[in-house]
Amino acid sequence: MSENSIFEQITSFFKRPNVKQEILPIGVGVPFGIERVSNPEIGIGGAYGTWGKSYDNATLPELVAQRMGQPLSDSDKMNLSELGFVSRHHIQGLTSAEHLELELEVGSRLLREAIAANGWTPGEVQAVLIGMSGPISNDYVEQICRRADIPQSALKVSIHKACDGSVGGLNLALNPGLKYEGQKNIAEELYGKKVLIGGIEGLSRFTSNSHDKNALQLFGNGAGVIGVIPGKTMKFLVGKTHEAFDDEGVLAVHMYYPHSKQSLLEVSAEDATHIRVAGLMHEPEGDAPIEMAGPMGMVKLFVRTGVQVVSDVYQSYQNLMEKMGMPDKSIAVAIVHHANYKINKLKEKHLANLGISFPMPWLLSEFGNVSAASNMIAFLRELPRLKRGDHILFDGFGAGTYYDVLAVALGG
Repeated sequence: MSENSIFEQITSFFKRPNVKQEILPIGVGVPFGIERVSNPEIGIGGAYGTWGKSYDNATLPELVAQRMGQPLSDSDKMNLSELGFVSRHHIQGLTSAEHLELELEVGSRLLREAIAANGWTPGEVQAVLIGMSGPISNDYVEQICRRADIPQSALKVSIHKACDGSVGGLNLALNPGLKYEGQKNIAEELYGKKVLIGGIEGLSRFTSNSHDKNALQLFGNGAGVIGVIPGKTMKFLVGKTHEAFDDEGVLAVHMYYPHSKQSLLEVSAEDATHIRVAGLMHEPEGDAPIEMAGPMGMVKLFVRTGVQVVSDVYQSYQNLMEKMGMPDKSIAVAIVHHANYKINKLKEKHLANLGISFPMPWLLSEFGNVSAASNMIAFLRELPRLKRGDHILFDGFGAGTYYDVLAVALGG
């Protein structure tokens, strides 16, 4: 059976047996589904889900036509199955106030479910790091923490590095080598504490005013949050963060968050318990939320630099294993951002040409590209198969462009 036909066998996320579903009473009612995942052997759990109507590849063009104000031509219709996507979730017809209420409710429910998946109580959570490409409000993380009854004293970190946001948050929470001038060393502060890390992306809202035919077909809503205790349930091994500004605007994204535009990556303290990590983006002209090149443009943007960053981290990993007397220890699986299937397969091919090989499963066909939520959802889907002592590689990359790659040990 071909990969294309395998993807086409997958149905809506809402039809999965362990998904808890309901209609949120906002607007005319918004479908919402969430799945909780735990692995007691390594002590990690979390929750992921989505909201809005499910559109498969056959019904999506009608929605895109409504948003563009004209039908998609046959030449503009992307072969989404070939790119690894069979459905995604969208909402329509909400006011700004309703969008805010919806995403606050979704976010707080994700936090509560992730807390329960780890066997914690809200009062035990000491930090929440959330990646968001286009936050609906500047204090979104603070608001969802408050709704989820997480203590006000807990550290909140908002990360705006496009699709790299959640892995950027994981790197910040685990990697003591990441220290920004004038700011606290987040990894040192969070060592041994109960921490929630994830991505929450209302991309249907974000792209609703776009006329970019590619973005309207690729993106959808999604969220994933995991719970870790740095140094205990997940231990940092090696990692790297890298920025390479997208001068050509191959993937231009509007910054709906504070940024001075004077530097590439800005880290600021909003208040005593809220830190913002904001990446500079090449923005579209006017008020357009996003403009992107075709699939080949994305390949050129992400693959070359992405392969180099992964290669650097893998070399550091091998050096560390040699030093620790475990030269044969290998990466059990790589959790790679699901930009699209072709990008990931090409990265895999280029890495193999360098003699680097590890499993890179494709796990998100019924979501579309969900940006910063992608890696956390993929990790949770792989979580039941993981074992204590496994070494995992996280590979995050996003518009800007931003890269975070790190290897971790599960179970300490």
